[in-house]
Amino acid sequence: MKRKTLDSAPWIWRTISTVSILATLLLLFGFGYAIKDVIYPEGDSALGTGQSTKTPADEASKPAAPVDDGKIRIAVIGDSLARGTGDDEGLGFVRRAGNILKEQGHDVQVLNNLGVNGLRTDALLSKLDEQGVRYVLQQSNFILLSIGANDLFQGGQVLQGEDPPSAEKLAAVLPETSKRLQEILKKVKEINPEAQIAYIGLYNPFGDVKELEVPGNAVVAAWNDAALQILNQEDKMTLVPTFDLFENHLGEYLSSDHFHPNGAGYEEIAVRIAQEYQAETTAEGSTN
Repeated sequence: MKRKTLDSAPWIWRTISTVSILATLLLLFGFGYAIKDVIYPEGDSALGTGQSTKTPADEASKPAAPVDDGKIRIAVIGDSLARGTGDDEGLGFVRRAGNILKEQGHDVQVLNNLGVNGLRTDALLSKLDEQGVRYVLQQSNFILLSIGANDLFQGGQVLQGEDPPSAEKLAAVLPETSKRLQEILKKVKEINPEAQIAYIGLYNPFGDVKELEVPGNAVVAAWNDAALQILNQEDKMTLVPTFDLFENHLGEYLSSDHFHPNGAGYEEIAVRIAQEYQAETTAEGSTN
């Protein structure tokens, strides 16, 4: 019995070694695939044909080629709202807007989601220099942008402070952040001058918090006004208003973190995005 155990030991170690080597190769393959997905992003096949978006290194530096095949190629960039944080179904406003436009008869493809949790305007400016980001934006003809809430409300952390910020303190960040928003929109336009760009306006997630209702409404209104003035200076740029959607429905449309929308909130934003797209394309067609 003892001899049989000793004879089987080498086989046990060989099996363990083989499994370890296979596991290591699998991990290396997964790591390589993840790196490839970041450097060479591909389209989201859930809402389109799954057409591959090849990204040779020198392609990102070239001007965007006009896309005129009738397909809506959506790219989304910005903060956690762009990413869809808070949506239990994981769709966010971009996938939901894509579904609505598809139901209306459009051929829709959602490209890679470039949203990053906690992103602020200064970080987004740097992100727009990344090769993969520029390439995705160049491949789109409808760009959704969400940014600014983390600059104004520190990603919802203002609720955790002992002393709620005053209107003056909230408004103090407006000049610099609105200037950076202008730089962001200008850079996006330079990356893809042919795309329709829709900026998602801000809502006040603290409108039902007594100390933050008035200062929050004031700073969000000032931010949205500044954004609208910037957008009105350029063709193919529009503001998707959300303040009125959430103003009296915070309990219905906010997720449990009291900052991000839930699925119903994202759906309302998506409906408004689809409406803005239809209005802009109709107006553009009437001028041709």
